[in-house]
Parts: sequence; structure tokens; C-alpha cells
Amino acid sequence: MTQDDLKLERSKLVKLAMELVERKGTEVTRLMLANESQLARSRIEHIFPEEADLFDAIVEDWYAPDIAIMEEVVASELPIQRKFYEFFARRFVREQERFRANPDTFALYLELGQARFEQVRGYIDLADHYLSELVAQAQAEGHFDGLKIDRALSLINQMVVCYTSPQVLMMLDGRLDESKLAQIIDTMFAGLTARTGSAAGVSNLRLA
Repeated sequence: MTQDDLKLERSKLVKLAMELVERKGTEVTRLMLANESQLARSRIEHIFPEEADLFDAIVEDWYAPDIAIMEEVVASELPIQRKFYEFFARRFVREQERFRANPDTFALYLELGQARFEQVRGYIDLADHYLSELVAQAQAEGHFDGLKIDRALSLINQMVVCYTSPQVLMMLDGRLDESKLAQIIDTMFAGLTARTGSAAGVSNLRLA
């Protein structure tokens, strides 16, 4: 069997595993996959040597379109402000469509991801890596004046969390849309700098 044949077989098994997850409403083991695929358990274990490898393959499939979106946007020749919008909007639209198509399945995958967060963390870190590249591009054009990249990254993530967090999407779906996201991005570029404004210029809270 060639490497291409092995990749194809692995891909088919991942798709089958995801169908099982959605049908049974629980995480799928290699034994369950072997029974469903009618393959020998030794064959399944050859492709997925550890139980965690099967879960990793499912997560990889889940995030693959998001990675493709981020790579395409970062490498594009779009104006930087439009890049930021596309970076978040394309993934938001995709997640929103996936949530609305089957809210229960969406919630199930979210629950499984939370249970194995350490295996999912790498994809969150990867998104931060691509966003950091965009921040560097923006700063090269004079935006986000005086902010260190890590600081800008943290602030931006907090400003757009409604559009990147699946948990928030599930709670606020009907209140979120691309036009609001565009306004957030415009506001970000209009005023996000290291300069301290009047909001932080008090020593304690006081009534108006």
C-alpha cells in the first residue's frame, strides 16, 4: 500500500469516526471504529497507534478549513484592514453555518474538545500565530502604535471574542453578524494604540 493509499484510508476512517460521534453522541474509540468499519482491530491500531491519535485526527479534520482560511488571508494582497476583517469573518461565517445546521452536534464537538483541551490547544495557539503575523503587518503600516505584539494580540482577541469563541456563538448567535464585526475592526484600527486615555486616569471607582 502506498502512502497515498494509506492517507486515503485514514481519511475515510476519520469521516466514519465523525459520523459515529454524531450518531452515538459520544467520543468514539478504536474498538468502536473497528466494529463499524468491519476492519480488524490490528488494522485500526496500525493507522491510529493510540486512542489519542484517533481524536487528534478528528480534531485535525475539524480545524483544517479554518487553517486554510487563515493561511490564505495572511498571504493575500488585501489591504491590512480588510485582511483583519476577512481573517475573522470567514471563520465566523463557517462556524455559524455549522452551528445552525446542527446545534446539538456542534455542542457535542465543543464538549469533547473541552474534555481534551490540551489536544485542542495547539490549534488555538496556531490562530494566535497567524494573528500575530497580521499584527506585525499592520504595525509596519503604522497601526497599533507603541503596542507590543503580545499586548496587541491579547487586546484584539478580547475585542473579537464573540466572533471566535464557539461557546459565545452558541449563546449569542442571533445577535452576531458580519456588519457588527466590520464595525469592531474599523474601531480597532481607529483607536488601538499604547497611549493611555481618560478611562484609566482615575485611582478608584466613583459615581457619576
